[in-house]
Amino acid sequence: MSNLRGLIIRSQSGFYMVETEAGLLVCHLRGRLKQGRRLGDVVAVGDWVQVSQQTADKGMIETIEPRTRMLARRAPTPHGEYQQIILANPDQAVFVFACARPAPRFGMLDRFLVIAEKQGIPALIVANKVDLVGIEQARSLFDHYPSLGYPVIYTSAKETLGVGDLCDRLAGRLSVLLGPSGVGKSSLLNAVQPGLGLAVREVSETTTKGKHTTVVRQMFPLASGGYIADTPGLKALALWDIQPEELDGYFPELRDLVAECQFNDCTHVNAPGCAVQEAVDAGRIHRGRYNSYVRMRLGQEE
Repeated sequence: MSNLRGLIIRSQSGFYMVETEAGLLVCHLRGRLKQGRRLGDVVAVGDWVQVSQQTADKGMIETIEPRTRMLARRAPTPHGEYQQIILANPDQAVFVFACARPAPRFGMLDRFLVIAEKQGIPALIVANKVDLVGIEQARSLFDHYPSLGYPVIYTSAKETLGVGDLCDRLAGRLSVLLGPSGVGKSSLLNAVQPGLGLAVREVSETTTKGKHTTVVRQMFPLASGGYIADTPGLKALALWDIQPEELDGYFPELRDLVAECQFNDCTHVNAPGCAVQEAVDAGRIHRGRYNSYVRMRLGQEE
């Protein structure tokens, strides 16, 4: 019997739910795929695989097709850093941040955008909980991103504001939702497609830090076509495989200015004749974005 081609839509404790033309199969990895020292996940949600069907609802993953791209983070282990794949083959990354409760952490958002640039993943920003601050204040917080090529959708899961626009952006694509805990990712998923039944917890009033409740890696099929992956709230995504000297290439507003700096190896941090710093002082570059660049360049955590 020939193998079936399938898409991994769920991962939990070594079990993989694979969608195939024969239906959903619960699969394990073939033993030979686990052999040898591994510096990263062998298989992940979003991977296309070849599966041998064992029974009506069970199978074995025989091979893993090459990935076009991936969203990953570093996970420390006793044997060194491990590449943990959040999602394989995403069409877009949807970065969800709240306008309040918790307050938006723009340094984290900028870090996410750099990672998306590095991986070649188109990025969409969702400014959620607009009902807490009003649309004008929400726009004042996020309105510098569209000019950089990052579209922003303003949403309120509570009031279903912007949910239609978000649905249109998700249709037919494999999307990953990312953002810090408590910003309302699961609530947005429920608003996009009622009945997903994702558990949601309220943001702690005393710590203003959310308690994430997503306990498995999973993609959900959308009625409009495509999939959306909801992931655990992330405190940080490391700058995977990005050297400090290449960082300015992942800030769209800095790219064209680099050549105008006095020195070829300009760090754009307290450097003489720096075109980037001059643009910041003149208001042509958003100072918050520049501050994010400086922190990343200096290796400072958010």
